[in-house]
Parts: sequence; structure tokens; C-alpha cells
Amino acid sequence: MKKSLLSVVAVTALVALGGHANADILIGVAGPITGPNAAFGAQFQKGAERAAADINAIGGVLGQQIKIVVGDDVSDPKQGISVANKFVADGVKFVVGHFNSGVSIPASEVYAENGVLEITPASTNPQYTERGLWNTFRTCGRDDQQGKVAGEYIAANFKNAKIAIIHDRTPYGQGLVDVAKKVLNASGLTEVVYEGILIGDKDFSALIAKMKKAGVTLIYFGGLHTEAGLIMRQSADQGLKATLFSGDGMVSSELASIAGDAVIGTLNTFAPDPRKNPAAHDIVEKFHAAGFEPEAYTLYSYAAVQILASAIAKSGSATDAQKVADTIKANGPVSTAIGDISFDSKGDITRPDYIIYEWKKGNDGKPTYFEK
Repeated sequence: MKKSLLSVVAVTALVALGGHANADILIGVAGPITGPNAAFGAQFQKGAERAAADINAIGGVLGQQIKIVVGDDVSDPKQGISVANKFVADGVKFVVGHFNSGVSIPASEVYAENGVLEITPASTNPQYTERGLWNTFRTCGRDDQQGKVAGEYIAANFKNAKIAIIHDRTPYGQGLVDVAKKVLNASGLTEVVYEGILIGDKDFSALIAKMKKAGVTLIYFGGLHTEAGLIMRQSADQGLKATLFSGDGMVSSELASIAGDAVIGTLNTFAPDPRKNPAAHDIVEKFHAAGFEPEAYTLYSYAAVQILASAIAKSGSATDAQKVADTIKANGPVSTAIGDISFDSKGDITRPDYIIYEWKKGNDGKPTYFEK
């Protein structure tokens, strides 16, 4: 048996400890299934569905099958709360999601009040786990770690750059750049432009003109690929020769579709590519056979379901989310598609790791991100 299958077996090895039940175990998957960030919603959904299918194929958990229920929040906090309330009404006790920190934070309060555990594959704002709620977990790192890595890299490699710090005014985007800004300022670098944009903006001519006037050579951006790609393309069109550096919101092949060749040379932070983890080899091959590339947060979503399944089995309960949450925190690492994962008392992973990527053309001529 190959290592990747062993990790799935390990998650469900405690099946025999529980009795049979009539109902399925409902796991909600919440994210932007539609809208400009739908690529990330697809990663969440595909990852969770693949994990559920693999676990169900070898017996499920506590004699029950996992059923994935999808909620579309369109990256909107109000819609996220609506999704959360619907999950509660439908009897969902475990949620993989949401994508945006600005959605996860308010939704988690609804879940906490109604006995629902939330584990996000992608919400990186520190406040998600810093409020003392019992129910918040994430399989990704935090912006105070990610922004620090970016700030230190810029300070070491762009000492003479004229830096613009741009963010999308969200908890994720502004939270990320403000951490990097603090690191940069402490190192003696001061940005020449600091601006916020609005999600959904299409024309960045005024911003680009301001950056050109200031002589900007490096843009540190906090936000998602949708706006970043437009800033890159329009900067190139308007003659602004500046490297764009951003965070994990860039890790979608759609970035290159928006930015075109202007994406070449772009930098971003993200964890080591989970697709290269030996434990994920067979899982990745299943995605490829289905015609889906499991980039970015796909395997983080897969891992979230593995962690839930393991804790449900160990706790002996598929209905008491508080007991499952306590089990996640109390037990050692779980073998997952993204490696061995354990959690601290806040619900953060204990092995956060961010590295630098650069966008280049691959052997197929298509731009993608490579580890530096």
C-alpha cells in the first residue's frame, strides 16, 4: 500500500469504535462558488468532495458516510452569514470554509453560538483565531507570519526600491500589508505610496499614475488575483516597470489569464507546494485523472476533511462539535495530504511555513508560480 493511501487509512482507522447511525455526517463547504473568486471556491469544493469520497470508500467514519453540503458566500460577509445560518438550520455541525478572512470571522460567530466547528483552508487573518472562540481552526498559516516573511525578503533583496503598499481594504489584504509594512519600516525602508483600492475596481489608471510619479519599482499588494492581475496588466500598458509582490491570494492560474505576460516576474508567498508532498501523490493523480489541477487550497481543503474525520472517530461523536474540537486540540498530529498537522490551543497549525514563489513560464509555455 502506498504512503498516500496510508494517510487516508489512518484517518479512518477508528471506524470500528463507533456504532452505526442512520444519518450521514454532514460537512458544509463554504466559499465563493460563484463570482470573481470562484476558482478558490472550486478548490474548496473539489478538495472536500475528493476527501469525502476517499474516506467513504474505506468505510466512512463511525459507521456513517460523509456528505458534503455546499454553501456559496460569493466572498461577501453578509452572504457568508446567510450560508452559516442555513448550515445551522440544516443540521450541519462541521464546516470547511470560508475562503475570505472577512467572511470567516463573522460567520465563525454564528457557528460558535450554534455548536458548529469551522476549519478554514485559507483564511489567514490572525483575528480569526485570536478571539478565544472554541470552534475556529485553520489548515493554513497566518498573515502575521506571511507578512513577516515577505517584509524580510523585501528588506534583504530590494534595499534600494521605491515601494508602493497597496491593499484591498479587507481584513486579509490590509492585515497582510500592514505586517509587511511594520517589518519594512523597522528595517529602515519607508514606502513612497500607501493606498487602498476597492474590490471590484477595474480602472487603476489614477493609482498607476501616482506610482509612476513617485518612481515606484516594487508594489507590495494585499488582496486577490482578480484586482492584482488588472494592476499588473495596466501598469505594463502605462509604462510602469514595477515588480508586484503579494501573498497567497495570487495562487490561481487565473492570475496569468488576467495579467497576461505582465505576470512574469511577479512574487508571492505561499506554503511549500502540497502537490509535491509524497503523501499526496495518489490523491493528486486522482484529481488529474478527473481533469482538475489541485493547486493552491485544494489539498488544504482535503486535509481539513481528513482532520475532521480523524477527530470525529477519536471523539466517538459525529454530533458534538465541541467534543470534536477538544479532540483536535488534545491529540497529536494527523497525517494528511499536506503533511502531519497538529494544532495549538487557538486552533492554529503548529508548523506554519511560508516561502517565496516567482511567476515564470513553464515547459508548456504557460506562466505559473515556481519556488525561488
